[in-house]
Amino acid sequence: MKASTLKYFIISLVASLISLIIVVMPFHGFLTVWASTIDGHYTALRLWKEALLLLCVIGALYLVLFDSKVRSRTMTRRLMWLLLAYSGWILLRALIAHLNHTVTDKALAYGVLVDLRFLVFFLVAWLLAVRTTQLPAQWQRLLLWPAYGVIGFALLQAFILPHDFLSHFGYNEATTIPPFETINNNSQYIRVSSTMRGPNPFGAYLLIPISLLMVYILTPLKRNRSHLVILPLALVALYFTYSRSAWLGALAALVVVLAIRFGNRLLTTKRLALVAVALVVIVSAGLALRTNHRFENIVLHTQTNSTSAQSSNQGHLAALKNGVSDLVHQPFGRGPGTAGPASVYNDGKTRLAEDYYIQLGQEAGWLAIGLFLLINFGVGYLLWSRRADPLALSLLAALVGLTVVNLLSHAWSDDTLTYVWWGLAGIAMAQPATAELAEASSPVKTPKPSKARKPARQRRAKS
Repeated sequence: MKASTLKYFIISLVASLISLIIVVMPFHGFLTVWASTIDGHYTALRLWKEALLLLCVIGALYLVLFDSKVRSRTMTRRLMWLLLAYSGWILLRALIAHLNHTVTDKALAYGVLVDLRFLVFFLVAWLLAVRTTQLPAQWQRLLLWPAYGVIGFALLQAFILPHDFLSHFGYNEATTIPPFETINNNSQYIRVSSTMRGPNPFGAYLLIPISLLMVYILTPLKRNRSHLVILPLALVALYFTYSRSAWLGALAALVVVLAIRFGNRLLTTKRLALVAVALVVIVSAGLALRTNHRFENIVLHTQTNSTSAQSSNQGHLAALKNGVSDLVHQPFGRGPGTAGPASVYNDGKTRLAEDYYIQLGQEAGWLAIGLFLLINFGVGYLLWSRRADPLALSLLAALVGLTVVNLLSHAWSDDTLTYVWWGLAGIAMAQPATAELAEASSPVKTPKPSKARKPARQRRAKS
């Protein structure tokens, strides 16, 4: 096989695998649980996307070695070296934790996987998007079509299906995923999770399509009737997750989209006065409804006559205090797998801080937090520089919203959210920066031709 033919085959294959992962991930939880009812290998089935990711990595490494365009567009970026430094530090802390026997092998492997898989997928998608038009041309379908499916199923859960409907597909609280969740064990407030692992991951995922739909609606050339219908439906699905962190994240994403789309036009005296009035109304309504049972459950997640021994607010606060204490006393962390969802496999030493950044510090210390925040700033800056592209702008808004969500949960530990957002972010990196796009689209001014000077003999004859 010729080298050019092999390269084309690898590019096409890896791009197809990336597309497959992004499309299937919103249904990953449902499909793996359902498939486990056939052969029982639930944990092994959950690793299907990591197996495909390994194939993608092999193909991406081939392109790095034998394609100069890929190297020049990616390897020279400071973000690339920052990602490599972060990955190296996580692997070093994993080695130290293994040598010190502070974590079980299963928890360690899962911790490293959770901390690094989405960044590896981001790099692979970036490398491939630079080399092929397949991914940049298909991103809208990769994002919106699966989103329509999970939003529709969530609405069925909220209004039509029985609460335990998913138990018919293998869902159970003991071994796979609970078929439904409630607020403080109150069966009157069922939280929808669609095909995701839970209502909080589902709410965080919804920030991605919601951000894109807001961008489209606020961009006249991109707007159509379907967006005006689907966005309210997505917001209804978001409401029934009862995920307060996702609500706050959606509000932050909306502010980002409005600020970038309209800029200084928002900062008029009249609009600022309207915002102030709206805030006063919201605060007043909250104070007036603070003793209302429905408001207590949905917004405050607490009720004076709740059957739950401890409210979710108390659990969040206690976990946060313990996490901060761990950061103070162990500035280098205990190693991957010693905190977050992976710590469930660490022989009963589970540590859930209810904050992804604190979780990262518990695992790999303050240095890991700093490096990861720099990676987020770097990716955010590159998305900002491409904000003329709807994908880049929507991902930037979603990133701000998801940063808020991760302050209150372990959102970046969820495989669906991370594969979808970081994969699309890698695709967005292939788009030209806003300044480059403006320069390319601006009309080229051709200089006026200078008048030819007549020869001296003709000038003298005329005179």
